[in-house]
Amino acid sequence: MRFNHVALCAATALAAGVVKTAAAQDTTFRGVMISGAYDPLRDKIGIALLPVGGAYGDSIRAIVSRDMDYSDRFLVINIDSAEPAALRGQGNAAGLNYPLFSRLNATGVVQITAVPTGLHVSLHDVGREQVINVGEFPLPSTGLSRDWRLAVHRVSDEVERWMTGQRGIAATRIAYMRGNSIRIVDSDGAAEITVPTEPEAGSPAWNSTGSMITYTTFGTSARVLVIDLSTGRSRAVIGPTRNTLYLTPIFAGNGASLIYARGGETGSDLFSIGLNGGSPQQLTAGRGTENSNPTLSPDGRRIVFVSGRKGPPELYIMDSDGTDVSTLTDYDFSPKTYRSDPDWSPDGRLVAYQERINDRFQIRTFRVAGGTPKLLTNEGENEQPSWAPDARHLVFTSTRTGVRQLWVLDTESNRVRQLTKSGGSRLASWSARLAEQ
Repeated sequence: MRFNHVALCAATALAAGVVKTAAAQDTTFRGVMISGAYDPLRDKIGIALLPVGGAYGDSIRAIVSRDMDYSDRFLVINIDSAEPAALRGQGNAAGLNYPLFSRLNATGVVQITAVPTGLHVSLHDVGREQVINVGEFPLPSTGLSRDWRLAVHRVSDEVERWMTGQRGIAATRIAYMRGNSIRIVDSDGAAEITVPTEPEAGSPAWNSTGSMITYTTFGTSARVLVIDLSTGRSRAVIGPTRNTLYLTPIFAGNGASLIYARGGETGSDLFSIGLNGGSPQQLTAGRGTENSNPTLSPDGRRIVFVSGRKGPPELYIMDSDGTDVSTLTDYDFSPKTYRSDPDWSPDGRLVAYQERINDRFQIRTFRVAGGTPKLLTNEGENEQPSWAPDARHLVFTSTRTGVRQLWVLDTESNRVRQLTKSGGSRLASWSARLAEQ
């Protein structure tokens, strides 16, 4: 929603009362700014973004506006005015024309100012008619670069924390496969790069800080590797090994070890190994069946994985040392069921996975504590879900446009958006929130 000068003047005419002088700026975070019941299917917080001056100002506001929209928590109001004075309070007031923004149904107003070191950001509480939070955010000198965009995403995430008490997920990235190459793209679908991996790469997965990715290679010298994204260098943790297939590695033990599937002529099993090598520890005893796709609970104590030990692939759960194995998806069991590609939500409540329904895969979630599975998709074929760090959004592969692309789903409102534009995108892995390096 955009408001030009005419709309602003009309809103100003509607606004009643006298604007009060803004209180002194308070930089102490007060917790959740917005109170009351919040229904994600019905309610969004109105937030107005003022124009941003200086070099790349339009790009900065466009990125922040898109981030706030993609959070699925806000109704974004981009303010465009030919007369900046219309936004200001009357008299000597240093604050904004708060009654105007109240008429526009804005709960908060974000004011971004370019400073020599980066960006100065103020959040105005319209109801209280005062600045509620301020922050200084550094920006790299190279405008519009990947690092520069990531720094702007961090602004969006902090503003979301100021308003809701929960940090956003804009400053995250998604790794995925296209062909035999690993790609990385920002959470808004921009700034895509190809990762310099070894040939025939597959199955990318992030570590907990977003600084490394583990992946496998195929062929006569199969390996499990880790790439340091700061240097672009890969090193083999396992292999090369002939006549062996390595699949679906993930980081475990706060990044100190890997859990992966190793397959051969007699099926596959899960193993763990230290990041610096050593003797692998076998976690499953498939006895000729396939065991793969491990996903670790947030506390690292349990593993959900895929196994065909009872027939068709199902999800199983066990302790991280391989003991106490039981079936997780124990509903509607039949020879036709096929459930795979689990991912454990960062809050520990849910496991997302794909299930074959009417000969097409769809995305479901299942409460680890038990309950009824929830169907999230039904358009096209939908596979390979991966949770965002907010435990609310999922990225997944979908054919709903006729070719495989990555899409993002808000599991609370069911809103979906397309992430990639090139066909053949698959096997996505969503990073944790990326801290400044």
